Amino acid sequence: MLNIHRYQSSDHATVWDLHKTALPAAGAYIHDSPFDVDLGQIEAVYLDGFGEFLIGTVEDRVVAMGALRRTDPARAEVRRMRVHADFQRQGFGQAIYDALEKRAIELGYSVLHLDTAVVLVGAQHFYAKNGYQEVRRGKLGIIDCIFYEKQIGSSGSH
Repeated sequence: MLNIHRYQSSDHATVWDLHKTALPAAGAYIHDSPFDVDLGQIEAVYLDGFGEFLIGTVEDRVVAMGALRRTDPARAEVRRMRVHADFQRQGFGQAIYDALEKRAIELGYSVLHLDTAVVLVGAQHFYAKNGYQEVRRGKLGIIDCIFYEKQIGSSGSH
């Protein structure tokens, strides 16, 4: 059973380990990427800025995570969705996502947006299943990405 809690500073090392384990398994990890700076400042980037960072554990092992980052008063970005390869296809990513979307509604956001690498076909299916629409394609650094949006709240929630 997955237990979900809000990130605490004591989770830092295990969050970093999950990030470094999950992305290479999916073929989307860049060592020492400038895009990873937020993981060293989770409180400032996510928790102190009208966002959220959730951790999913099974028997005290961090196996899933996900975050929300405010981008403007009506919009938040879904970030850092990760599930350890040994724990995929058990609904853990969905549980983290559902908790993040609920939190986004509580925080008053009406639009969620995100990007995912073109090579992450499973992520693309996951976001489409959760009501996201592709809005454009482009690059983030050297990674080809797809950018998605979803309306949430009373008019757009699933």
